[in-house]
Amino acid sequence: MAEFLLNSTPPFLLILFIFLFIFSQTSSLSADQTSKTYILRIDSESKPSIFPTHYHWYTSEFTEPTRILHVYDTVFHGFSAVLTQDQVASVSQHPSVLAVFQDRRRELHTTRSPQFIGLRNQRGLWSESDYGSDVIIGVFDTGIWPERRSFSDSNLGPIPSRWKGTCETGVRFTARNCNKKLIGARFFSKGHEANSPGPLNPINETLEFLSPRDADGHGTHTASTAAGRYAFQASMSGYASGIAKGVAPKARLAVYKVCWAKSGCFDSDILAAFDTAVNDGVDVISISIGGGDGIASPYYLDPIAIGSYGAVARGVFVSSSAGNDGPSGMSVTNVAAWLMTVGAGTIDRNFPAEVILGDGRRLSGVSLYSGAPLKGKMYQLVYPGKSGILSDSLCMENSLDPTIVRGKIVICDRGSSPRVAKGLVVKKAGGVGMILANGISNGEGLVGDAHLLPACAVGADEGDAIKAYISSSRNPTATIDFKGTLLGIKPAPVLASFSARGPNGLNPEILKPDLIAPGVNILAAWTDAVGPTGLDSDSRRTEFNILSGTSMACPHVSGAAALLKSAHPDWSPAAIRSAMMTTAAIVDNRNQPMIDEATGNASTPYDFGAGHLNLDLAMDPGLVYDITSNDYVKFLCGIGYGLKVIQVITRSPVRCPVKKPLPENLNYPSLVALLPSSAKGVATKTFIRTVTNVGPPNSVYRVKVESQPKGVTVSVKPSLLVFTPAIRKRSFVVTMTADSRNLEVGQSGALFGSLSWTDGKHVVRSPIVVTQIRPL
Repeated sequence: MAEFLLNSTPPFLLILFIFLFIFSQTSSLSADQTSKTYILRIDSESKPSIFPTHYHWYTSEFTEPTRILHVYDTVFHGFSAVLTQDQVASVSQHPSVLAVFQDRRRELHTTRSPQFIGLRNQRGLWSESDYGSDVIIGVFDTGIWPERRSFSDSNLGPIPSRWKGTCETGVRFTARNCNKKLIGARFFSKGHEANSPGPLNPINETLEFLSPRDADGHGTHTASTAAGRYAFQASMSGYASGIAKGVAPKARLAVYKVCWAKSGCFDSDILAAFDTAVNDGVDVISISIGGGDGIASPYYLDPIAIGSYGAVARGVFVSSSAGNDGPSGMSVTNVAAWLMTVGAGTIDRNFPAEVILGDGRRLSGVSLYSGAPLKGKMYQLVYPGKSGILSDSLCMENSLDPTIVRGKIVICDRGSSPRVAKGLVVKKAGGVGMILANGISNGEGLVGDAHLLPACAVGADEGDAIKAYISSSRNPTATIDFKGTLLGIKPAPVLASFSARGPNGLNPEILKPDLIAPGVNILAAWTDAVGPTGLDSDSRRTEFNILSGTSMACPHVSGAAALLKSAHPDWSPAAIRSAMMTTAAIVDNRNQPMIDEATGNASTPYDFGAGHLNLDLAMDPGLVYDITSNDYVKFLCGIGYGLKVIQVITRSPVRCPVKKPLPENLNYPSLVALLPSSAKGVATKTFIRTVTNVGPPNSVYRVKVESQPKGVTVSVKPSLLVFTPAIRKRSFVVTMTADSRNLEVGQSGALFGSLSWTDGKHVVRSPIVVTQIRPL
């Protein structure tokens, strides 16, 4: 966990007293102390006038210049530096230091999808927004492979005049790599270098580029998903063939490389990217990065939450990935109320493969294998996990005995190592094919992989059936039949089993994730530095790759936000989020409730938030729930944060209302009622919401409560909202009354319903969650 130290000393002490806190270790570090990277939040207004800049102040009073990594002055005030523990203890007592927290490593959360989310050629949001041509999307990721056709600037107009960014040069990256499409590119490595062991320059240049160039592929993929150009055929080795297109094909891209191949992303670099991107002039930030442990950090400890607050306060929309730690409950990360948190679902395209057993049974799976097929030949089938050794069942490196697996199809259990790496282990041991079986935690959720040998992923039930066949047969055999690309899959969307779930572990009053978007088997551009598996031994090169993860869902929403921003330049980030949430779909293409891939049962708002992104309706939502920076401050006051803690997030000093606000009254497009479980009899929860009319000036909306939770009475006053050209905002009160004796919560511990306002054309829908909590 990051370390957080608060100082209660007032920041207005005299300069003479400030100097008493200068720590002596800045000139020479003790050889027996371990130095680490820390981020320091400084009260900028405390800078003594004798220093011309904050940098001069920091280097004169806090640490020497060579120890400073980044200076922050746009979304955050302070700096990051390499310090010893003694230095941290000393500097934390300085009256101008609001907080000190240790730098932390983050992880990446790792075609046809634009049509699937409601975009249509020649009409609707694409045409209304001119495909997002005047909007700038900042992508925080592993960089970009600029030569890909997805980043062509053909037929694009001039770069928006407000753009203040630059095209940084470095290894295999020059100013000529930027154009009217890729208008800016930067890289941030100081935090990574300071946290990496080894020589002074720990960037492994055999694996990485010390420049914005992408050696991993993830950044190229997310950038092209959000804003890749279109009008050319694309596929990955024949799979997912079609016209390549991003969600906002004409939007401009600014790439901020904060993540490094095989070594992750560090908070100090991420915060520097937020600071720079907002100053550069981006309109949207797409960040498919998170903690990687399924645990949400408190906002004042989370540079993604802090940086995004500063961005949103300046009108920049921030889209983030929910994480891949599903189907466990309370696994969602990036849960700050000002962020858009995006989970993942499937689209109506699949890459089926079949495992054909020697007894004639055919078991369904998926695969992106594109090499020589098995042509129906049956091979002996073996399961190394019969030994009872976990590493054998997982097909870990050097775990397989070649004398046992040579010439056979091998069953490997999913987990602990990358799926494609297991196939490589089998191939090295002489196996001819692999069946990758889900465990109970993954259920029936499947994603395709471009394996190096014939391989097929199957669900937990199919995996158990194959293992049972091996145990019961004297000579178990199998083959794998690869069937290519199949369109029109039903049901779709299905909630991806890996997609992180609610409830929100920090503040359950705010429903997270906000919604889901396509994140399974997504085709997008790829780097030329590695093969489609990302393995060092994969010598294949491909212009496009197919990946799955909430990392892929996030840029769909980033591109969607760019289109909405272009069509509605006056909308705030909260209004854009509201438009997407209140128009999201909660049924699949069979017009049935969306299914949870992990269980096969209906999914809930804890899984998908408001629903699945539907841009066909989001362009014209009718009403929006808007939120200001002052509203977010009241929310932070309401959850019990002190003024100094809030200032760590907001940058500027704040005041809390005399009467403590209720956090559930943040004007969010969802309603979560937390009822104390100790209450006997009737419990009541009241919400206040305000909607802004963005549709026809003269409109009348009527309320409708749908799927009212059993045992809960929901009343809304007034039940009619009348708008005129002079009256664009209306408030209403929602009261939920529950009798604990009749309240029957499901397995998730909650009841679900929805509330909608409709004028006959628009349906403005908000999910309802009712749950019981235990008193502290």
